[in-house]
Amino acid sequence: MELTLNVVHESEAVRALAALAQVQRLRAFRALIAAGPEGTTPGALSEQLGIGGSGLSFHLKELAHAGLVSSEPRGRNLIYRANFERMNGLLAYLTEHCCQGQACGLNEPSGCSPC
Repeated sequence: MELTLNVVHESEAVRALAALAQVQRLRAFRALIAAGPEGTTPGALSEQLGIGGSGLSFHLKELAHAGLVSSEPRGRNLIYRANFERMNGLLAYLTEHCCQGQACGLNEPSGCSPC
């Protein structure tokens, strides 16, 4: 099974890394990873992380712009989910030429799967 690389261009990798280079966004992304494929609501994230609603909305928008999270309306709520394929693609992009081109196991298709 081959890992699908979702981060194709250098500019996309830079955008994703820039989105994660802020403490609150990194915490939100990690919380969404922990929530798994079910995702969670902004209200639950806000409570879990201690971030106000408007601030969290800004951070989620930045993560979505980078392709790291997606949202889906469910009733009156939005459900946010981490984009595991994009995250694994970013990790694969970063480690593509590790170990001076020698096999080291980091490029194996064992990336993080959503629970």
